[in-house]
Amino acid sequence: MDPNKSASAPPLGWADQKSSAGQAPPPPYQDNPCPGLPQPGLAYPPQQQGFGYPPQYPAAGYEQQSYSTGQQYPTHLGPITVQPTVYVTRGPLANPVNDYLGYSIFTMMCCCLPLGIAALIYSISAREANHVGDQMTAERSSRTARTLNHVALGLGIGGVILTIVYIAVVSSLF
Repeated sequence: MDPNKSASAPPLGWADQKSSAGQAPPPPYQDNPCPGLPQPGLAYPPQQQGFGYPPQYPAAGYEQQSYSTGQQYPTHLGPITVQPTVYVTRGPLANPVNDYLGYSIFTMMCCCLPLGIAALIYSISAREANHVGDQMTAERSSRTARTLNHVALGLGIGGVILTIVYIAVVSSLF
């Protein structure tokens, strides 16, 4: 195989240089492009390396308390007991509140889709509150889910009854 005829070979006029793509090349490098700025190492004073002792300030009437050589520091009287950290969390409720999940799925599928979806959301909220142990939220979500389910079921039954009456009236006219 000839490498010059390969599909990945560069074209004949190829150079290893980058093309200018219509732009001027950058200016050449200069050691000090701004004559007004100081040269590094010449204008700044040399910095001291390392750290020295902090400066001593005069005392403002306070002195360090001195201990006599015969006096001992207070000794520790006994072992130190550290209390463990206790995290208090609520567990699942002993008597969980009814979440009406099945009722919500039924009303969503068979009766009234928008109210069924809202009832399903509140049913899931009641189930999660039961699992966490939040009695108040579980009761509130359960009550809302039950109300939405009853309304959706009523609308669904009313819609079916109205549809049957409409079909009966229309069929009796012909």
